[in-house]
Order: sequence, then structure tokens, then C-alpha cells
Amino acid sequence: MTGRLNTAQPYALGLFRIVIGLLFTCHGAAALFGVLGGAQGGGTVAAGAWPAWYAAVIQLVGGGLVLIGFGTRIAAFVASGSMAYAYFDVHQPSALWPLQNGGEASALFCWTMLLLVFTGSGALGLDRLFSRRGTRTAETSAQRETVAA
Repeated sequence: MTGRLNTAQPYALGLFRIVIGLLFTCHGAAALFGVLGGAQGGGTVAAGAWPAWYAAVIQLVGGGLVLIGFGTRIAAFVASGSMAYAYFDVHQPSALWPLQNGGEASALFCWTMLLLVFTGSGALGLDRLFSRRGTRTAETSAQRETVAA
């Protein structure tokens, strides 16, 4: 049983990344464009407003990159940091626990994105496609050098 689960792990991680990226992207799109009910309370955040507008841009771009699995580790690192900032600057001053201060989404996104920094994109991502292509190119170059020598 464990062997089967281990072989499915990259695919489960890839699906996890896709869902988290999609949800994160939706938060950014809601805040920037007013879709899906808009920002908290409806509407959009004002362009350039600190920190809401910048957080929304990170959510939209970072979430999109995580969703497609391109530059996953870097995008997830920036996204995790922005959610840590959101939690400690916006939510935590009003109460200690996320359940009390409304910071559950920030805390969960912070930790899930941090997990993706360490695990990478898993299967079904562009990172994996480009890393395979790069590995094949390096192997082909090494083989050509061996044959030429």
C-alpha cells in the first residue's frame, strides 16, 4: 500500500499545487478586478494602495505561477512571505488566534506556500517539463563530447 501511495505522491502534490494556486489567484483577481464578489466587502482595492494592492498583485501573479507550476519555489516563497506579513500586520494585532482575528486564510496560505517552497511543483507542472528538457540537453551534450573525444 505504501509503495502505491509513494508512486502517486508527485501527482497528489501536483494537484495540491494546482488547487492552492487557483485559490490564491482567485483572491488576487477578486481584489484587483472585482470578480467573484470582489475584495472584502465588494469592489476592488485602489491601485497602488499599500499593502492591499501589492498583496493582490502578488496573489494574482504568484498564484498563477504556482497554478501552472512555473517558478513554483520562488513564487511560493514570495507568496508565503506576503501572507506572513498579512497575518502579522493586518490580523494578529486584533487578536492572537487566527480564529479570533479572521486571519485563517492568511495563515493557511502562508504555510501551504511555504510547503511548496520545499517540495517543488510535483507532477503536472511546467517546472518539471523544463527540468526534463534541460537534463536531456545536458545529457545529449555530454554524449556528443564523449563521442568526439
